[in-house]
Amino acid sequence: MHAIKIKKLVKKYGKLEVLKKIDLEVEKWDFFALLWHNGAWKTTIISILTNLVNKNSWKIEINGIDIDTDFKKARSYIWVVPQEFNFDIFSKVQDIPLIQAGYYGIDKKTAAERTEKYMKKLGLWEKRDVKARELSWWMKRRLMIVRALVHEPEILILDEPTAWVDVELRKSMWEFIEGLNKAWTTIILTTHYLEEVEALCKNVAIMHKWVIVENTSVKNLLSQLKKETIILSTSNENIKLDAAFKRKYSVKLHEDNEIELEISQKHSLNELFKELDKAGIEVTSFRNKTNRLEALFMKLLK
Repeated sequence: MHAIKIKKLVKKYGKLEVLKKIDLEVEKWDFFALLWHNGAWKTTIISILTNLVNKNSWKIEINGIDIDTDFKKARSYIWVVPQEFNFDIFSKVQDIPLIQAGYYGIDKKTAAERTEKYMKKLGLWEKRDVKARELSWWMKRRLMIVRALVHEPEILILDEPTAWVDVELRKSMWEFIEGLNKAWTTIILTTHYLEEVEALCKNVAIMHKWVIVENTSVKNLLSQLKKETIILSTSNENIKLDAAFKRKYSVKLHEDNEIELEISQKHSLNELFKELDKAGIEVTSFRNKTNRLEALFMKLLK
């Protein structure tokens, strides 16, 4: 069964058509990414799914329930964690998810147990009795997720959950979100951090100019790369490579014993490292010069 199924979604504001017959399917328990250029009406799609914006024409099913037939039931399966904070900042931290649980008819005991469980997992339990306005920015982001999880929705839409979060906190957030997905929660992630898609997601749709320009697995998307530029760090003081190798891989030598080169799909990393070994080059580490999905994203938007 599909977690979300969208057919021929159209949205107009007056004469301006901002969504043009969008077809999109997200399987249950998928970890799905939605990527788009700024202004590609990401918020419109999310708002339509949650009935905050009216339709022009469409058919949407959530867990097999047509939202026009039984929106209340369909909506119970899904929750959105938006970019903006939209809770009462003068409430105690633990009261915010408890109040949310009440909206879904969850009994007090269950609500309290879930609130404690998710607040502990996200490092908020020690702050449970302070006012929400006293939390740091990133703690408020985590509180938004706790509130979303208190009724344990089957589908969770995370709208740029790690925006403005430093690298260490982002990694810990990744681990938590991955755990949710492994526990049979369908995750739909919107993000501008394309490395998140490569690290976390199974499938991806890319939108540009109000249409979907790519809808595939992350693996298939990455296979479209014809060439990758990588940086090799070596332990060699003097790097000597023959002219044929330099032409084959478009080699550039940098300071600090680094080699920049291009590797195409027809050449494997194993082949590259064998050639380097024959040349007496000891590679200590390597990295991509640019994010691979970033390169593809820009290619698709041309």
